[in-house]
Amino acid sequence: MTAPPLVLDIDGTLTRPDGWGIDPRVFDPIRDWDAPVVIATGKAFPYPIALCHFVGVPELVVAENGGVVYTGDDVFFTADREAAQAVTEEYRAAGYSPGWGEEDTVNRWRETEVAINLEQPVEPLREIAAEHGLEVVDTGYAYHVKDATPNKGDGVETIAEHVGFDLADAVAIGDSVNDVSTFEVAGRSFAVANADSSAKNAADEVLEAVHADGTLAVLERVRGTR
Repeated sequence: MTAPPLVLDIDGTLTRPDGWGIDPRVFDPIRDWDAPVVIATGKAFPYPIALCHFVGVPELVVAENGGVVYTGDDVFFTADREAAQAVTEEYRAAGYSPGWGEEDTVNRWRETEVAINLEQPVEPLREIAAEHGLEVVDTGYAYHVKDATPNKGDGVETIAEHVGFDLADAVAIGDSVNDVSTFEVAGRSFAVANADSSAKNAADEVLEAVHADGTLAVLERVRGTR
């Protein structure tokens, strides 16, 4: 039987059990998967593209929490970075910092949002973002300042339409509030044990294992179940 399409988050989902860095054990199962694999992440656009390159799978990517969608043929931008950048400038003017150092490689290649280090004060950030009509999403990796409209689920729907697979057959795995929208569009959804309460409440099943351990357990279970 054919494996179901996959929708995979990165941080907290494909990472090592200690949470740092992608667990290399996920590479072979993803590369060998005989159905579409969509990488849906809050990371800047180049990161999931690079992951697809290194793993050796087609570039089906939802980046920046739905702000950028790549179907393998076309790139769709569902928001722009101008408002988020204005929030960051006001946040700096108020005496705060994005928290990533002078070079800020976390935001250097972002197209539609800005990420703020979790060690920085969030309440003033939320207040400034609200004045610009934006939201702040805590993904467990960073505070993402973004347009409230785009989300990962909408991006996954765009890819499914272009590639031609049925989301009712798809399996989604994630760990954060930004994965809730993918859980809502996928036929089956799993939250790893380290997931936040929003993801756990939205998932069809909460796994016993954390990070890549949980993801690998799901991949082994659902392979060839369609």
